[in-house]
Amino acid sequence: MAIYLPGTAEDQPLALDDLTPREIVAELDKYVVGQAAAKRAVAVALRNRMRRQKLSPELAEEIMPKNILMIGSTGVGKTEIARRLAKLTNSPFLKVEASKFTEVGYVGRDVESMVRDLVEIAIDMVRDEKLDEIEDRAELAAEDRLVDLLATQGTGGGASETHAPDARQGTPSVVVLQISPEPAQNNEQTIAQEGIPKGAEGQPELTVVPKSDAERTREKERLRQQFREGKLDDRSVEIDVRDRNMPQFEIISNQPPEEMDQSGIRDMMSGLFGQRSKKRGMKVADAFEYLVQEEEQRLVDMDQVTRIAVERVEDSGIVFLDEIDKIAGREGGHGPDISREGVQRDILPIVEGTTVNTKYGNVSTDHVLFIAAGAFHVSKPSDLIPELQGRFPIRVELLALTIEDFLRILTEPRASLVKQAVALLETEGLKLEFTPEALSEMANFAFRVNEQTENIGARRLHTIMEKVLDEISFHAPDLVKPVEGIAPSSKVPALVERTTEKGVIERFVVVDREYVQQQVAEIVKNQDLSRYIL
Repeated sequence: MAIYLPGTAEDQPLALDDLTPREIVAELDKYVVGQAAAKRAVAVALRNRMRRQKLSPELAEEIMPKNILMIGSTGVGKTEIARRLAKLTNSPFLKVEASKFTEVGYVGRDVESMVRDLVEIAIDMVRDEKLDEIEDRAELAAEDRLVDLLATQGTGGGASETHAPDARQGTPSVVVLQISPEPAQNNEQTIAQEGIPKGAEGQPELTVVPKSDAERTREKERLRQQFREGKLDDRSVEIDVRDRNMPQFEIISNQPPEEMDQSGIRDMMSGLFGQRSKKRGMKVADAFEYLVQEEEQRLVDMDQVTRIAVERVEDSGIVFLDEIDKIAGREGGHGPDISREGVQRDILPIVEGTTVNTKYGNVSTDHVLFIAAGAFHVSKPSDLIPELQGRFPIRVELLALTIEDFLRILTEPRASLVKQAVALLETEGLKLEFTPEALSEMANFAFRVNEQTENIGARRLHTIMEKVLDEISFHAPDLVKPVEGIAPSSKVPALVERTTEKGVIERFVVVDREYVQQQVAEIVKNQDLSRYIL
């Protein structure tokens, strides 16, 4: 469960090598309430990873990561701890449910797909980093191409229309005239002054001398300035775009789709049929975005990106195996649980270290950190096969949330449920306030319902909050702009008026302890209703 706590202005990003286990725990404390044991375990695992990188290659190869098994009910912070740890280290991170995998031979996903997905995530990460590095260069190159197109197509204005000599008039008198690029140039006046003969239809017979390099440069600079000022955004320009309509083909194979190098086959097909392009007219602003993307693709070396991504996965990848308790259990021989132990056997080589074949090459999982998590309400960790149990030497139990924890979750996060509710109703022009006693009552109700029914952790606060604000959210527009003939609902607190320091009268609704009890208390008392509503 994501529990965001407010940071301070003095917070400074810390270098990864300088993060001690105590500082790592302090960073995690900003986002997750409590769970000190789990934070200590992941902090030590991260610090050991940094220590390993400072060893000699021979010794570092022998040191394997200490995988972690988190045991705790839903909504207490298991996933958020692993996710924040990955962000802290800028490591490729994949969260996957163990229950989605099936034993080889059954319909479902192969366990090796988690490694392929992790590589894809790493490639996206590295590509984004490279795009940030070359962003300015790509924009300059795209701007140059766009200005050239505008100058060639005459979007900036200033060139007069010219006509070829008419063969019906015999041998025409050809006059050499250089047309100015400035729109204000009166070319008709120039024609009259020079005594240029006109054809039968009264049009001048001209031959236009190409502009000099200096004039072309001045025109491009003028267009560039207009583009940067946004004066050309609504004009149209014609550019060459790649034709994305590739021939449709189907591959019949006994391999699952994720194992086939479909992008390589697509590249081969595009090479066979050629990179076709077509002319397409679009606004200047849209054309600029398209050209920037083309330049970014040209400047980014995807071979280097792939190489760095694979190395990052092998050295610092993190896989979060959620719901591992759902595949715990010994072979029953029949029913839907028949493949549970088979999935465990398939996961075992991935966790202990193996080489997985991907479309980007072979990827070793020897030093990938695996963090498994599960509630273990029905099963227990000892129900896992012994070989898999041994691959998770560090086990931590996450504690259930207390009333104080619920209150902190309601009040402290940057985007807490209270702040979200207030912001949503402000869009209707209605201000909402919660008294401290109301928040304490909501935290108390969430704790009681979790104890009486299923414990879903901090997620219970979502249902409590929605039930408390149900009537207010429904009648909010009518409270702000009363409708004639419709009386205000008696279930909604009366509007309170308050004058601000600037003399502005504000109207708002106050949610107090009595209103929270009115909305929720009866349902909490009735356990049957609690199971269905809360």
